[in-house]
Amino acid sequence: KKIRPYRPQTNGKVERFNRTLLDEWAYQRPYTSNNERAQALAEFLHTYNHHRSHTALAGQPPISRVNNPAGQYT
Repeated sequence: KKIRPYRPQTNGKVERFNRTLLDEWAYQRPYTSNNERAQALAEFLHTYNHHRSHTALAGQPPISRVNNPAGQYT
């Protein structure tokens, strides 16, 4: 199903994640190089997925909802 861009009503989760990226990563500080920006993105994504609490998950990080995270198969 195709959705119209910039339509939070139909694409809310992605639009909210994009806004979070802008607020907490892209415009948090100026970067001197693309490599520095890419490294900061990797750090942000780890923090976002493993440490940042999400109200929709009762304060838990998204990784808490994953049954078998990579490297932890039992």
